Amino acid sequence: MVSVVFILVVLAALGAALAAISQRQHLAAASDLQAARAYQAARAGLEWWAYWQSKVGGATGACMATNSIVPGGNLAGFTVTLTCTRAQGTDGGTTLTAWTVVANACNAPSSGACPATGSVDATYVERQLTWTLTE
Repeated sequence: MVSVVFILVVLAALGAALAAISQRQHLAAASDLQAARAYQAARAGLEWWAYWQSKVGGATGACMATNSIVPGGNLAGFTVTLTCTRAQGTDGGTTLTAWTVVANACNAPSSGACPATGSVDATYVERQLTWTLTE
């Protein structure tokens, strides 16, 4: 009887350990997927800025103000905050304009902007990409 109880306790402990390992693996896989989606959302934000720059900003030479976009489709649930800075300089006799664009994407819709401020839950992911373009 004692050995049967001992075997049941050991098997129960082994089952609990395997369940915990399985749960951690599932959470890690979900986190990797969300991180890839955050990267793609940030990339989409940079592409959107490039489109805006070619259609609107290039004509005025302006740098758009901080802007937030919410992509749709597979990237729904992410918010992308774009920040642009413009600088001018010279290279010999040529005047150059450089734009630095930072796209910060996260899945914290309650805060409305990235990076999220305050407390975030365990599923929060954030990615930041930067482009520097010279004309």
